[in-house]
Amino acid sequence: MQRYIARRLLLGALTGLLVSLMIFALLRVAPGDVAMMIALDMTGGEEDLVTEEQLLRIREDLGLNRPLPAQYFSWIGGIVTGNWGESMFSSEGIWDNFKSKLPVTLELAIASVVLSTLLGIPSGILMALRQDTWIDYGLRIFSLAGLSIPNFWLATMLLMIGVYIFNCSPAIGYVRPFDDPVANLSQFFWPAVIVGYSAMATKARMMRSTMLEVIRQDYIRTAHAKGLASSVVMYRHALKNALIPVVTVVGLSVAAILGGSVIMERIFVLDGIGNMLVEGMNQRDFPVVQSLVLVFSLWIVLVNLLIDLSYGLLDPRVRYS
Repeated sequence: MQRYIARRLLLGALTGLLVSLMIFALLRVAPGDVAMMIALDMTGGEEDLVTEEQLLRIREDLGLNRPLPAQYFSWIGGIVTGNWGESMFSSEGIWDNFKSKLPVTLELAIASVVLSTLLGIPSGILMALRQDTWIDYGLRIFSLAGLSIPNFWLATMLLMIGVYIFNCSPAIGYVRPFDDPVANLSQFFWPAVIVGYSAMATKARMMRSTMLEVIRQDYIRTAHAKGLASSVVMYRHALKNALIPVVTVVGLSVAAILGGSVIMERIFVLDGIGNMLVEGMNQRDFPVVQSLVLVFSLWIVLVNLLIDLSYGLLDPRVRYS
């Protein structure tokens, strides 16, 4: 097991290195000149007032005139040593800004994952145990709608219906949970429900499929023939084996929800990491975008490692050489 973990960590580090090279290269070839954008911000948007000397001075101050390999190794060295650098526009420390926005994104992600898991897995089990009944058909339609309807459309419709029909709207902005728990809950309730609904649909359908496959196995019929109670058979014999593919989906949804919180943060004006990433991309803020994309990629690698390790806990037959 130790060799397996070491090998996966090594592959994860290699993946992070490749991602860092890709995002560094893509930002350099993407259209738009960050020096020109900063100069326009300084002159109030008057492009005629921008001189070539200003652009050269901005590039020199930001280190953009250095060779690309030097810029890359300087950035990677800072990431490894804990110095994430500063924003090109605001001159704020990226690490400090990241720490202040991380609780917003984590709260939204955790609430969405918990909600989707608590609703998705029981729904999938119920659909499997009540196959081809009205309960099964109703939950299948409900989950299919969650897979089909985009999150941003649901969020937009929620805001429009609240404003134009009920003359109210969800709370906008961010209040810390320790400052006002009720206000914090009201702000995160609808974003978490919308994101969790889509993730719940995937878990429910996967749980139904795997549960149907497991309960038709010979050892399940043998357990019933031995006189064990149905609840014991379902929990001790069927559920653990059926959960293995679902754990993969849950883990991937954790990674996807953390990265996919960008849309909800923009719509509900939550100042989290996703919002920070979008603003950095709009401003061509290289250090901010590079650092956040690398964090997201390493997060996905870590989640995949934890998923693989959980297999051995659910099924003793799983062994790693």
